[in-house]
Amino acid sequence: MLKLLFLSTPVGPLGSGMGGGVELTLLNLAQEMGRRGHRVKVVAPENSVVSEVSCQEISGTWQDTIQNNHRDAPIVLPKNSVLGNMWDYAGRVEKDYDLIINFAFDWLPFYLTPFFTTPIAHLISMGSTTDAFDEVMNRVAKQYPNTMGVHTHAQGQTFPFNDICRVLGNGLNLSLYNYCDSPDNCLAWVGRIAPEKALEDAIEASKIVNIPLKIFGKVTDEKYWQTIRQNYPDGSYQYEGFFNTIELQEKLGRCKALLMTPRWIEAFGNVAVEALACGVPVIAYSRGGPAEIVQHEKTGFLVEPDSISGLVDGINRVDTIDRKQCRQQAEKEYSLQALGERFEGWFYELVKQE
Repeated sequence: MLKLLFLSTPVGPLGSGMGGGVELTLLNLAQEMGRRGHRVKVVAPENSVVSEVSCQEISGTWQDTIQNNHRDAPIVLPKNSVLGNMWDYAGRVEKDYDLIINFAFDWLPFYLTPFFTTPIAHLISMGSTTDAFDEVMNRVAKQYPNTMGVHTHAQGQTFPFNDICRVLGNGLNLSLYNYCDSPDNCLAWVGRIAPEKALEDAIEASKIVNIPLKIFGKVTDEKYWQTIRQNYPDGSYQYEGFFNTIELQEKLGRCKALLMTPRWIEAFGNVAVEALACGVPVIAYSRGGPAEIVQHEKTGFLVEPDSISGLVDGINRVDTIDRKQCRQQAEKEYSLQALGERFEGWFYELVKQE
C-alpha cells in the first residue's frame, strides 16, 4: 500500500470547473488509487467538492491560469497564494506519505521539489507556455529523472525534456457514461470558454451545416464570451451551462457529434473520451492530444487545424461512423482500470528509486 498526497490545481476549487480536465483527472485517479487499496489524501482550494477520498481544504487567493501568457511572461505569486499555502501544508506533512503527486501547472511546485525529502511526481496538464516555466521544469526533470508525467506524445514534444517524459494517457469511470444510439439533430462543444479553445470555429461550422450547437462548459473568459455573442447574434447555438459528469453525459450522449477546435496543443482531451464513452463521434482539429485519441474515419474525423471547411466536411460525414465503435474504443483504451495500471506502475517506480 502506498500513502499518496495529491496536490490540486490552484486556479479554483475542485468541482468548480475552473481547473478544466485537471479536476476530472485528479478525482478519477484519487478514487482509482483508493480502490486499489492505497491511502490517498487530496489537498485542494477551499470549497472543493471531493467524494470518496479525504480532502484537506486550504484557503487563499486562487492562481491565474497560465495558458494565455506570452512566452516571456514573468513568474507571479499572488498575495496569500492558495498554491503557496497548499505546498506549505505539504511540507509540514510530507513525512507521512510515500509520494506527493503535483497536479498544478505552475512554477512553484517544481521550484520547491529539491527542498522536499519525499519524492514528488509531477503530472503536467498542458503544453509549453512560458520560457521561465520551461526552465524551472527542465532543471527538475534533469535532476529527478522519470518524475515528469504527460498525457500524450504531442504534449511532451512541446518541452525541452521531452525525451524523459513518462506518457501516461488518461482514463474515465466509464460506468458513469451511458451509450446512446439514437442522437438528436444537434452538435456539441465542451470545454472552458476561453480564446485558446476557439469556440467560434464550432459555431461557424454549425451555422454552415444548419445544425444547432449545444455549448457545455465554464465561462472562464467573460470578455471572450461576450465577443462571441456579439459576433454571432443569430447563430444556431445555445449555451447550456456547466454540468457534473452525470448531467453532462446524459446531454452529450444525445448529440450527433462533438466538435473539438483547440488553437493550442491540448495535452489530452478528456471531453473526447467522454464523448466516445457515450457513443458520440469526435470531429477534432488534428492538433495535440485529440489527434492521438480519435481514430480517423472509425470513431470520428481528424481535420486540418483551424479549417472550418474541414469541420463541415466531418459533420456531413458523421453518419458513416458506427457509434458502437466509439464506445468500444473508450472501453478498451480509457477505462479507470487501464488508467490505474499505468499510474500505479509509475508511482511504485518513483518510490523504489528513493
